[in-house]
Amino acid sequence: MTVIKTLIGQVRALDQFGTWASKSDEYILKEKYVKTKEDLRNIPVIADIDEMQIKDIRLVFQAIALAFEKKTGIMCSVVMEMSHEGFGRAVVIADKIVITNKFFKDAHRYSFRTYNDLITSGDKMLEDAISIYNKYTIVA
Repeated sequence: MTVIKTLIGQVRALDQFGTWASKSDEYILKEKYVKTKEDLRNIPVIADIDEMQIKDIRLVFQAIALAFEKKTGIMCSVVMEMSHEGFGRAVVIADKIVITNKFFKDAHRYSFRTYNDLITSGDKMLEDAISIYNKYTIVA
């Protein structure tokens, strides 16, 4: 299972009022996670991050964790700490091993340039997570 499938599954599961029900998966993910250079120019460099944005970022890392679990059968935990200014860190842990680690200094600007970038980045993060786990599982 890919990260994109787990991500859209989580977004749809959290859509308690059916806001996204008639929208395509691609439309929803573009709306939430894709920002062009022009879009980014309109976002201030220094700004506070809203709670919905923090939840959307967390969903990306939860999707990585869930896709990892489905591929390997190993349970993961997502730990995320974010200040109101967008400084923070997201970590995915499998057993005792940190398989994904991302620092944020401007989380309010976190995005992907295109839908294909989102797919490619998600798949790469999952591949890297599996690689890291396999590399360090012997040590742990």
